[in-house]
Amino acid sequence: MESQTLKSAFGPAVHVDQMADAPSVIVVCEHASNRVPAHLKGLGLDADTLTQHIAWDPGALPVAKGIARRLNAVLVYGGISRLVYDCNRPPNAPDAIPSRSEVFEIPGNTDLSDANRAARVDQVHRPFSTTLTEQIGVHRAHLRMMVTVHSFTPVYRGQTRDVQIGVLHGDDDRLAHAMMQTIPADLGMEVQLNEPYAASDGVAHTLNKHAVPYGLPNVMIEIRNDLIETEAQQAAIAGALAAWVAQAEAHLTERSTA
Repeated sequence: MESQTLKSAFGPAVHVDQMADAPSVIVVCEHASNRVPAHLKGLGLDADTLTQHIAWDPGALPVAKGIARRLNAVLVYGGISRLVYDCNRPPNAPDAIPSRSEVFEIPGNTDLSDANRAARVDQVHRPFSTTLTEQIGVHRAHLRMMVTVHSFTPVYRGQTRDVQIGVLHGDDDRLAHAMMQTIPADLGMEVQLNEPYAASDGVAHTLNKHAVPYGLPNVMIEIRNDLIETEAQQAAIAGALAAWVAQAEAHLTERSTA
């Protein structure tokens, strides 16, 4: 495996792990880290709050790494909390730098000056987006699909979520529908399409910007984070998802050549 880290003035901004010489899959984990650069002083939040789901996607990175290893993929993942800048949002999105997340006010994001907002874009969003574009360019000849990996909280705004695995799509729904048509019989989980979020919530930015223009089939996978709390759970889910994605891709290929 080859690994590299791109640093900005905010510290490690994006990481790349290449599992094979000619990866056919690019795996992305935008919300892999809850790290807030020291000069931002935790955005005014306490340490406990920064471990919660508002700051990152708990468990998503180990699962993304497990999927990438099994699919011989290249993995691109973020190194800075989504509260500093959400790399799955464009710079003009109001929630790219949220002043409130669920029930939490984010003091360090309130009344940001244009200069401070621009610094977040330059030091977090730009390195991530540029690195992702570069990796697609380097491997484009053999890439067949993009998979982004996220996790979500079991209870949101007081409402319990029954969905355990969400399969989401943006402008290109081919791979998402192929996954819904090939749900493993032994998965044993509640799978729903475009839940607990959908493109209308703004979550398809990475897919639409970095996969659709290249014609890459793509999908966003959301995992309820109580299912990936331990290393054993993470490994099991990664194995199941990798096999499922591979089966869906094969199904998609069969349909396109039929």
